[in-house]
Amino acid sequence: MTPPAPALARAALAPLPGDVGRAALAALHEELVLPGKPGLVSPGDAGAHGDMDAGTFFRSLLALRGAFASLARAGAEGAPFAALRDLAVAAEARMLRATGGVNTHRGALFALGLLSAAAGREGAAGRTPGDDLGAAVRRHFGAALRDLPPDPRSHGSRAARHHGLPGARDEALAGFPHLFGVALPALRSCLARGAGRRRAALQALYALVAALPDTNLLHRGGAGGLAFAQAAARRFLDAGGVLSPGWQLRARAVHRAFVDRGLSPGGSADMLAGALFVERLGEQGNPGRSR
Repeated sequence: MTPPAPALARAALAPLPGDVGRAALAALHEELVLPGKPGLVSPGDAGAHGDMDAGTFFRSLLALRGAFASLARAGAEGAPFAALRDLAVAAEARMLRATGGVNTHRGALFALGLLSAAAGREGAAGRTPGDDLGAAVRRHFGAALRDLPPDPRSHGSRAARHHGLPGARDEALAGFPHLFGVALPALRSCLARGAGRRRAALQALYALVAALPDTNLLHRGGAGGLAFAQAAARRFLDAGGVLSPGWQLRARAVHRAFVDRGLSPGGSADMLAGALFVERLGEQGNPGRSR
């Protein structure tokens, strides 16, 4: 029996794995090239990092081509979580080979990998993933995430446990509340007020730094470093953020302060990439049908 017309229309709008993969890589690239990020790597500026630069990240992105489409495809096929994890581990190994062992995208691979797999599963069911994608991660993968042991290689995971704060797994288990409740509203509000996409993305990043218990900041600066970074981000936002005159000078001052203290909000950068990914999926509307 032919499905009713509304169901067919929804299925036509649902992204295919190739669409999901392209959106994920484009979001990671957009985050990388965003100028003005406090303490983070961008083209021509290594931020607070002495072991990586933009070239390292570009090599990492090339190594991750196909990874998110594969995860979306596995999600669409209803693959078990163990199979998704195997795909992510293989992608991480390619990343590390490309960067000479430097961890550039492990956190992003975890977050966007889960979101991509959930988007694939939702698309296979004829549902267009959007702001409910965090709930879909909880629904499809929550049980497996609860049983997932801490990653012994993760500095952020160790820092979170040491300080008794939630880490990346907790954020995923909760449906990425900082992505959907902080970054996306900040991004969209800024766009609605006439800011360009880059300025809006930077505003969303500052909103994340102000609110997220970023385990990269905890690892690099301890509780004091996290508190310093959050307070600096709140002051920037309270002064009007990227919508106020002279914001570039204030952003550069925050960046210098982060670099001087060795602070890099990598967890916030991962959540920004996730928000840009979700926004790109929503912008696709009627995506191309190539896989």
